[in-house]
Amino acid sequence: MARSVSLAPEPANYGDNPKNIIANRNNSALPASLLKWYDGEQRELPWRAKKGEIPNPYHVWLSEIMLQQTVVKTVIPYFNKFITLWPELTDLANASTDEIRTAWAGLGYYSRAANLHKCAIIIRDEYEGKLPIFEEELITLPGIGPYTAAAIAAIAFDETATPVDGNIERVVARQFAIETPLPKAKTELKQLASTLTPPRRAGDYAQALMDLGARICTPKNPSCLLCPISKSCAGYHQGIAPLLPKRSAKKPKPTRYGAAFFVLREDAKILLRQRKEGGLLGGMTEIPGTDWNEKEAVAENALKSPPVNGEWWQLPGIVKHTFTHFHLELTVFRIIAPKKAELTLFADADRCKWVHRDELKSQALPSIMRKVIDHALKTLN
Repeated sequence: MARSVSLAPEPANYGDNPKNIIANRNNSALPASLLKWYDGEQRELPWRAKKGEIPNPYHVWLSEIMLQQTVVKTVIPYFNKFITLWPELTDLANASTDEIRTAWAGLGYYSRAANLHKCAIIIRDEYEGKLPIFEEELITLPGIGPYTAAAIAAIAFDETATPVDGNIERVVARQFAIETPLPKAKTELKQLASTLTPPRRAGDYAQALMDLGARICTPKNPSCLLCPISKSCAGYHQGIAPLLPKRSAKKPKPTRYGAAFFVLREDAKILLRQRKEGGLLGGMTEIPGTDWNEKEAVAENALKSPPVNGEWWQLPGIVKHTFTHFHLELTVFRIIAPKKAELTLFADADRCKWVHRDELKSQALPSIMRKVIDHALKTLN
């Protein structure tokens, strides 16, 4: 591919309003130009069918679930792991939720893992192991929203559906010079995108838009001179493409605080607890700890309810992590406990287990909990 050129173009001299001339909402040339570009420049991705191949619906569905709120680079090794462990959709359905959560650990947005398993079981039991074809059915399945339903219908089955993710929103906003800020513009952008979806090769067209947004029509410094659809782009001809889409000002994320209790027994086993189902990190494995709230005074009150009684040590430093809607700061307390250590009511023993420190990699620990463990073990080495 040619070297990327990132230049903001000068507005072309069209005489009339270029937005009226360029933003033709029935522009049939745009899909054809984009598909021609895609045929020569498409990304090679492990879930994507090569030219002339029939897409694997299982691969499409799995990748789309993983790609929700997650970038391609992060998803690739997880996708490959899942396909190795569970080559067919029915294999995934037959696995346990804990196995799936363990394989998912580190990918984030953990409700996706539980919904993935629920969805696989429904497809196995109610659809003979085959994904439904149409958006209307797909959207009724766990974990599949409007975008994912449209993406699966288009990419896996070549239905005339219009998935609109962040990349596609950006391309469409620039094509039509839509200056309404996101998220207010979402409905308008979805409607405009649907006017461009071709009746044939809808799946390739959707992936072409995604690739264009990821490689050419990037958030910053778009390579407009390399863009295959710049001729029809109102944002390009008005010289405002790099400024679009506009976004409403975000509210600052609040910070929550909590304590984590790292219990290491003399036999090198560590106390872990399964979080309750539902909510943030539902069903995942954790280091027992307090609730997370917006009150900063953690250390003073944390040891009033530890999971094990004894001499606790507050570790220096703070473990920090950022979730979608808030920042988290955890104070970590550590204790070396005897092999016969008894758990307090706080520990909620029915959800607890002791795991040897050498076997932690096999546990369904989210990233924040692995940070806590690394922080606690660092002072032991």
